[in-house]
Amino acid sequence: MTRNVVVISAGLSQPSSTRLLADQLAAATRSAVGGRGESVDIEFIELRELAVEMAESMVSGGRPTPALSAAQRQVAAADGIIAVTPVFTASYSGLFKTFVDLLDKDALTGKAVLVAATAGTPRHSLVLEHAMRPLFAYLRAIVVPTAVFAATEDFGGENDLDTRVHRAAAELAGLVVADRAGVAGFAQGDDEPGPLGPVTDFSELLRGHDGG
Repeated sequence: MTRNVVVISAGLSQPSSTRLLADQLAAATRSAVGGRGESVDIEFIELRELAVEMAESMVSGGRPTPALSAAQRQVAAADGIIAVTPVFTASYSGLFKTFVDLLDKDALTGKAVLVAATAGTPRHSLVLEHAMRPLFAYLRAIVVPTAVFAATEDFGGENDLDTRVHRAAAELAGLVVADRAGVAGFAQGDDEPGPLGPVTDFSELLRGHDGG
């Protein structure tokens, strides 16, 4: 079965360190999914190419252009997302946030997401935990445990960036390949009692209890 992973890159220049990190994460994810006996299609969305169209959509009541609409469909159809942004003013870039704002509110529900960021200095590394992870948690995505931050000095130097990239990619691959069928007895709409028997309603448990 072929899985689909979409890489969202919010780099502003060409080339950019953001796209470089995105490429590394994509390659590692391809390898990790392949190691699990599956194939994967990886598609890129370069947000800088959609900047004008996103601005027009924001001021025209949310009506997307064909190219923006195609990018939104890519995200909605993906099995997994790699989201990479440069850091601006201690947070994700406005370009990145605008794209997320234009997605359908349920587009990322239950979707596996790997978050990553780039900046000129390691001092911005906490942006992944105080901005990126909460954003995707709010959108009900499943964010992999390892987030990847790369400062300028991390590229081409002796550091653990490659280790972090492959660890995060392996975590994403594990979620993308996993069978997401509901656990017996807990799947939505499952009216049959699970292996532990029927679940007693909480109000029934409290019936007759006087609080003493």
